[in-house]
Amino acid sequence: MESRYNAAEIEQKWQQQWQESGIDKTLQQSDQPKFYALSMFPYPSGDLHMGHVRNYVITDVIARLKRMQGYRVLHPMGWDAFGLPAENAAIDRSIPPAEWTFKNIAQMRAQLKQLGLSIDWNKEIATCSPDYYKWTQWLFLQFLDAGLAYQKEAAVNWDPIDQTVLANEQVDSEGRSWRSGAIVERKLLTQWFFKITAYAEQLLQDLDQLTGWPERVKTMQANWIGKSVGAYLEFAIVNRDDKIAVFTTRPDTVYGVTYVVLAPEHPLTPEVTTPEHQEAVSAFIEEIKGESEIERTAEDKPKRGILTGGKAINPFNGEEVPILIADYVLYEYGTGAVMGVPAHDVRDFKFATEKGLAIKTVIVPQDTDVGAIGQSPLADAAYTEPGTIVNSGQFDGMSSVEGKAKIIEYAEQQGYGQARIQYRLRDWLISRQRYWGCPVPVIHCDDCGTVPVPDRDLPVELPESVELSGRGGSPLAQLDSWINVDCPCCGKPAKRETDTMDTFIDSSWYFLRYSDANNTETAFAQNKVNDWMPVDQYVGGIEHAILHLLYSRFFTKVLRDRGLLNFDEPFKRLLTQGMVQGLTYKNPQTNKYIPAADVNRDRPIDPETGDKLEVFFEKMSKSKYNGVAPEDVIAAYGVDTARMFAMFKAPPEKDLEWDDADVEGQFRFLNRVWTLVTSFDPAKVIEQSPELTKAEKDLRRAIHTAIKEITEDLTGDYQFNTAVSELMKLSNALKDTQCKTSPVYQEGIETLVLLLAPFAPHITEELWRFLGHTESVHHQQWREVDQSALVVDEITVVVQIMGKTRGTIQVPAGCDRAALEKYAAESDIAQHYLEGKEVKKVIVVPNKLVNFVVAK
Repeated sequence: MESRYNAAEIEQKWQQQWQESGIDKTLQQSDQPKFYALSMFPYPSGDLHMGHVRNYVITDVIARLKRMQGYRVLHPMGWDAFGLPAENAAIDRSIPPAEWTFKNIAQMRAQLKQLGLSIDWNKEIATCSPDYYKWTQWLFLQFLDAGLAYQKEAAVNWDPIDQTVLANEQVDSEGRSWRSGAIVERKLLTQWFFKITAYAEQLLQDLDQLTGWPERVKTMQANWIGKSVGAYLEFAIVNRDDKIAVFTTRPDTVYGVTYVVLAPEHPLTPEVTTPEHQEAVSAFIEEIKGESEIERTAEDKPKRGILTGGKAINPFNGEEVPILIADYVLYEYGTGAVMGVPAHDVRDFKFATEKGLAIKTVIVPQDTDVGAIGQSPLADAAYTEPGTIVNSGQFDGMSSVEGKAKIIEYAEQQGYGQARIQYRLRDWLISRQRYWGCPVPVIHCDDCGTVPVPDRDLPVELPESVELSGRGGSPLAQLDSWINVDCPCCGKPAKRETDTMDTFIDSSWYFLRYSDANNTETAFAQNKVNDWMPVDQYVGGIEHAILHLLYSRFFTKVLRDRGLLNFDEPFKRLLTQGMVQGLTYKNPQTNKYIPAADVNRDRPIDPETGDKLEVFFEKMSKSKYNGVAPEDVIAAYGVDTARMFAMFKAPPEKDLEWDDADVEGQFRFLNRVWTLVTSFDPAKVIEQSPELTKAEKDLRRAIHTAIKEITEDLTGDYQFNTAVSELMKLSNALKDTQCKTSPVYQEGIETLVLLLAPFAPHITEELWRFLGHTESVHHQQWREVDQSALVVDEITVVVQIMGKTRGTIQVPAGCDRAALEKYAAESDIAQHYLEGKEVKKVIVVPNKLVNFVVAK
């Protein structure tokens, strides 16, 4: 074997042999326990970055470990390939999105294969392939059949110049279209929705099942679902038969309502607006028309509103209160209306104070003199804590907690409203007026209505002869030859749906398809999906903590209820890995980022202006010139070094700060392992004597300590960084031992290679074969701890004189205090330092030290 570690040669050799032998093919034997290891699949941008490397190496280490522990492992990969970036790239380059996408997939697949990932590429999927989106469409029809897919009008971002719908990311911070520069408007269009709200309570309650998820992710999901327990109340409109419905979590404050606010787009807004307010109301609606939901509800933005002239009647006290419209009330949220209780809500208090609206106190602290309460607010702020109800008729004197229940009960008796649970979660708008997405498989017929495309006609394929310009309506809506079809029910002329689906649909079930990726008869066979699912370990970024994970959970529950699978949750354990950060240079005067290659690290100044630069770590990004290309690292050090660094630098859930020196450190470590193993000659190992020497016992203890610690680090909360540290300790123990011809040393060398294998698969495969083995190291059994090897025969005890350490001695393990004192007193150390001195006291700390106190 070559004496020098040649990473490039070894890695190319073994990647080719693994591919030819099919070593990573998924095994189906049911007599083995299963383990499903999955990384969130990437969007095929064409370039692999270090964040990808970290994500996929984490999952690969887990997959390789589980194979060695006797599991049959499913470790697949695919591509989240539909979406706006491909469509935009196609427009810019005047090429079909499919051509651009599949070229990127080929490029990224080759890059991923360079990483030595144990992926079963026979399971590869691409969401933009008809053989995948056929089943996405079939699943859509399952939702439609279950009454969970429907159409209604909803507001979209509308570019009035290009006459097209824009995604939120196509609207800049000033509310302008990214392409035309026009001020974006909000426009109502008929859109498709999935009724995720029907599963809100299940999605919330089942978070308790997810014991393997980070608590912060579960909290984020719970907050997004946003369960509120309260009351639905109705306020009659003066001189009209209509009523304004509101939801409140504070029915105990209903006697303090001094105004009601409608969303500007609420259907009742024009009905309640009086003639003298018409012009002002219309101007206000026009003013906020182009604002996004985020802009309208931002906490730090002043709340704007205007009187409509209409009045509502508080059913509880008969008082007439003004009706306003305001930007912070959205028609899509709740009932599209809120009751204003400024004395007991911070936002309402500020709004009422600015608008000169009445403020009426109805809750006071429990120790307040109720008889002294008037109609003015307490101090100069809203009181939002529990207390005693006042100014509320028959409910005066009750605690606010008791009053909530009593007021709801009274409302139900009088017909004013009822108890209700409401969720912040809204139904999922899945329509996109774009080309590069999965077509919605329905046909619109004047006689039959909305008709599902029959299963036999799936997939509804995207047409190739379509013009993409980024202007006008949906590109599909402009292609008559594709739109015009016969109705499957009556045979009369009809039209296809021209919307495509949100790409989150594609990623909400891809993990199910991997279980049976090549099935042409159905989305997945039940026996296979029920065998492999749920995913045992899911790895991905925290940015997907809400939508992707929530939608995937929703899909799973719907398909369970459709009888297509038999489990409740898709992902048992979730690891959200931190970002990879690069050293970043920024000019604080110009706010421009400076490429690292142009900066002297010892004296960081702007090469153009001479300004002193800010130096910090930030997420790697092309725009910040702080990225490190994986191919450059691989070319310089090899894949195994890149993998080791990604695992060693930081715990997986923490951000990783890229440092070339640390990469060099891992390269040197692998070189040390190479030298250690290749310098070992099995032929020189002598026969084991019946009794192990002290050196052999110490080495065997180091070997099995490494097995124990690394196994624990790779179980539960993964601590890859400390596992790599344990590998280094074992390497050092092998280097320093004096028993290099012992069978124990051979055990240590082989154990080091085996324990290193999941992290650095190429070098360990080469070294394993060097040691004389013919089977792959990745097919070997993970080492078990021999507990007897961990037992310590002797321990080291410190000898102190007057609290100062003078040396150490070896004593039998388990000595009592008297024996420890005797060993210490008889030691050469004590004899030397205590000669001629009177010992007044001896302090013994079991298993640690003996301190002699002498007379002065």
